[in-house]
Amino acid sequence: MARMTIRNISDPLHRALKARAAANGRSAEAEVRWILGEAVKRPDGLRMGEALHALGRELAISDADVDAIEAQRSTQAAEPPRFE
Repeated sequence: MARMTIRNISDPLHRALKARAAANGRSAEAEVRWILGEAVKRPDGLRMGEALHALGRELAISDADVDAIEAQRSTQAAEPPRFE
């Protein structure tokens, strides 16, 4: 995992982070990780499963369609790539 050092944090900010972390039952470092993670999340919060579900609904994919796709699937294991 990557590491990051943040310098020149004011004493009041450091105290506030520590107090917030304690209130949330986390270390100050874990609290900062949580805050950063929340800050970079997509605003719409779209998740892969939700996107696939919405696409299936939009395309009106039925169980019969899924069964047809499954029937076409190969049961043979894929060959690993060769780098010769």
